[in-house]
Amino acid sequence: MVKAAVKNVSTDIRDPISIEERRSAAKACCETLVDTLDDAVNSAYAAWPTRLYLIDPNGVVVYRGGPGPFGFSPRNFGTAIQSFLESSDM
Repeated sequence: MVKAAVKNVSTDIRDPISIEERRSAAKACCETLVDTLDDAVNSAYAAWPTRLYLIDPNGVVVYRGGPGPFGFSPRNFGTAIQSFLESSDM
């Protein structure tokens, strides 16, 4: 398991019912989920080529998919998410 410095972010964004809510959600994501100019997240997770990661709230990688395009498996990623949710208090 890889541990990286991860800022705590809210994952409690509901489906917006107005354009203002959509913009607010987009702004929150941009402020917390966009990699910094030093590419720290990209360097920590080596997400090139396309790769899927599941990172728990403590910054621990609990699933790392293979590099795309051949190791890119949304189905396996979905299974990992489901398993994680079933085994955690989330």
